[in-house]
Parts: sequence; structure tokens; C-alpha cells
Amino acid sequence: MRILQLCNKPPYPPIDGGAKAMYNITRGLLGAGHEVKVLCISTQKHPLKVSAVPAGFREQTRIEGVFVDTSLNVVDAFTDLVTADNYNISRFFSPDMDIRLIQLLSQEQFDIIHLESLFVTPYIPTLRRYSKARIVLRAHNLEHVIQERIAQGERNILKKPYRKFLAKQLRNYEREVLAQVDGVAAITAADAHAMASHGGSTPITTIPFGLDPDEYAVSNPPGPPVFFHLGSMDWLPNEEGIRWLLRTVWPRLLKAHPQAKLHLAGNRMPKDMIRARLPGTTVVGRVPDANRYIAQRHVMLVPLFSAGGMRVKIIEGMAMGKCIISTRIGAEGIDHEPGSNILIADTAAEFTGQMEKVLANPQLIAEIGANAANLVRSRHNNTRIIQELTAFYASLLKK
Repeated sequence: MRILQLCNKPPYPPIDGGAKAMYNITRGLLGAGHEVKVLCISTQKHPLKVSAVPAGFREQTRIEGVFVDTSLNVVDAFTDLVTADNYNISRFFSPDMDIRLIQLLSQEQFDIIHLESLFVTPYIPTLRRYSKARIVLRAHNLEHVIQERIAQGERNILKKPYRKFLAKQLRNYEREVLAQVDGVAAITAADAHAMASHGGSTPITTIPFGLDPDEYAVSNPPGPPVFFHLGSMDWLPNEEGIRWLLRTVWPRLLKAHPQAKLHLAGNRMPKDMIRARLPGTTVVGRVPDANRYIAQRHVMLVPLFSAGGMRVKIIEGMAMGKCIISTRIGAEGIDHEPGSNILIADTAAEFTGQMEKVLANPQLIAEIGANAANLVRSRHNNTRIIQELTAFYASLLKK
């Protein structure tokens, strides 16, 4: 098949969950013998540096980016509020990208146009006008669900109604987009069910995040358990969760276990967290090797309350045999068994209790980690997932 993969940010370098999900789809499709052309939005926050892309990947995908200024603009946001457009989505539209798509589609034919996230759907009218390819939306998250959950936890009385309005806008927009695409590949079964509830006859399937298990060695480092979190801190749900952890959970744990250790790392780590120097904590920004960082620690903490989709870092941590302590929302979309391959906690008391449990029984860390690694090998192997995705593509091409 000839596939155009349209991305809302560069899939390389795969430094965050979204980029990794896109990158693994590309690698998997190429490995299965398909032709893939990658066209992405390049921004100040996520720039495409073609020279840094591995030569083989660069040549096979002919990857290119078009710069789009997606930085927040108060005037544009207010204008969209008045016109009922959704600023979260509209800021990803650019005439330059639209022109490049027209040029590309006028020169080449594709069987499938794979849209990575809701943020590239403003280009659907152009895709329809210049291509007969089947359009598939890869839904990484239900964006309206994230906004709804953020609104629920919002303390600012001015921001709360605005976030609720954004959530309603996004829900309506998702419903409209569903009628414009030929198929949806949701990353979780829950997201697929939610999209199906919008109504309509668009085929929807579940294609989870996949990885190559052989690239993730199971590790059990020596020494007392070290708790850790690794994630991009410019994503609001991550920052929200970690601030909650430091404010409500960590002080409780230290009272009973003053020697406990917590390591935090991630891109764009807030400076106040780095400067705080809280007892027992080590806080840094981006680390050069995420897998090495994970391998050298024991228990991954995922205190998420407003996320959606599937947490890539949990899958990677599981692949490396790590014990995960997560909220139910953080573990959504993963076919987990609480107490067997993951520990679940939703309140400060529950989180503290689970952390105390593994401190008291380090063997439990290894047992849960081993079960987690087995889960990933059986359910998240990228080879199998690509087979499911291409079978979905094929079913759409027959219609």
C-alpha cells in the first residue's frame, strides 16, 4: 500500500509518547513492506531537523516538515471563541501546509492517508479535493475528555467555564470529523466506544500502542526501591499529577519512611520544581536516554487525573519489567489486572498505601514487573499491531 502519514508534529526524534506512537507506526508499516511518505507540522516547540533523522528512515519516508506557528495567541483564541471555532484545533491549520498538500497530492497517488490526531483534520477538505485515498484518523486521545477532566479539577473560577466550553466544542468537532473520515483507529477500546457513541456508520477499530519488546531489556537494579516519574512536563495532565503527588502524597510517605527516594525527570520541567529541593527528591529536566533512566530505577508513579488515550510511558515501563503505581485514568486502555501486573491508586491515601506496600515487600516489585513485561509482549508487540492496522486499511479499500 502507498500511505501518506500526516503528523501534527515530527515523529522523530521519538522523545514523547505521541512521537513514539507515530514513529513506531511508520517503522512498522515500512517493515511490513508498505510505502510511507511522512509529512509533518514543524513548530517552535517541536521542530523537524531533517539532518538529525537517521539516513535510512529519512530516505524511506522522504520525511519533510512545514513550519506552522502554533503558539498561543490571545486575539486568535478570543476570535475563535466568538466564532465558535475551536482554537485548540484551528491553530494547527496553515496555508503553507495546505499548499504543500495540494502540490504533493497533485504529483502522487496514495491508497491511504493516515491522520495522526485530531489536530491535522482541518486539512480534510483539501485531502478530499485532491485525493481519492481512504482517510483514516488515528485517535491518540479523545481531546474533549481531556478538557472535561481538566475542567473538573480546575480551581481558577475564570478558567473553569472556558475549559468546559472548549470541551463541548471539541466533542462537537469530533462528531463532525467522524462523518468526514473513512475509518478511525482508536488507541484504546474505551476511546473507540466513546467515538462510536457519537453515532454514524464510520468503521472504528482499536489499534493500541505497539513497540518492539526486544528493544526494552527487563532490568532489576540493586538497592532499596526508588520511586520515579518520567514524562513531558509541558503536558498539563503530567504537571497537574506531579504537583498533586508532591503536595499530598510525598509528605505522607516521608513521615513513615524518611529514607524514601523519589526521582522526577522530563522535558520542560518547571523551574520551581527543580529549585524546591524537597526532602528525598531528585528533580531534573530532560534526560539523554529515557530507557536508561527507567532501567536504573524501580517503581514508576503515574498520578494522572485528566489524561485520555493510552500512556506510552506505562507500556514502556512494563516492557522493562517495572512495577507501576497508577491511577485508574492513567492505566486506561491497558488490559491490566490490578494487583497482578500493576498497582492502582486514586487517592492520596491509596497512593501512599501502595508505595508503602512495595517498600515493605521489595519482592512484589519484581513479581508485578515480570507480569507486566509478559503483558506487553503478548498485547503490544508492534508486528502484530501493524498487521491489525493494515488489515483495517484493506477492509476500507474494498468499500
